[in-house]
Amino acid sequence: MKKAVAVVCLVISFLLMFCGCRMIRIEDEERKPVDYSVLNQQEIPKEVQNLIEEKKEREFQMSFQIGEELYLIRGYGRQMSGGYSIRVEELSESSNGLFFQTRLLGPPDDSLEGEPSYPCIVVRLEYREKPVIFE
Repeated sequence: MKKAVAVVCLVISFLLMFCGCRMIRIEDEERKPVDYSVLNQQEIPKEVQNLIEEKKEREFQMSFQIGEELYLIRGYGRQMSGGYSIRVEELSESSNGLFFQTRLLGPPDDSLEGEPSYPCIVVRLEYREKPVIFE
């Protein structure tokens, strides 16, 4: 019985050490910028537009592949007015993944009236078979 407990503890320790080291490698590895295009409303494929419409009320992030193109989508949910913009802070890759970071920029204080808006950004890039990490 003691041997079984010792073996289980050893296996768990090994798994924790292995998983922890793997996470550190993703964070510490050098990232390289990726070429991308920010799409306007007319350029967004219908399939992607439909997904955005379904999710627009709340914050969301997703990736969508069509052929050899990958679409990264980041929505900020319902805002109480218009005038918002979204800036891409980073879109880069390492051997382990794609990293996508955006920032919501608010309107000037004097324009916080009017109809609600649903700020969302869609970027298109060449498909890569890597996980996407939204930051």
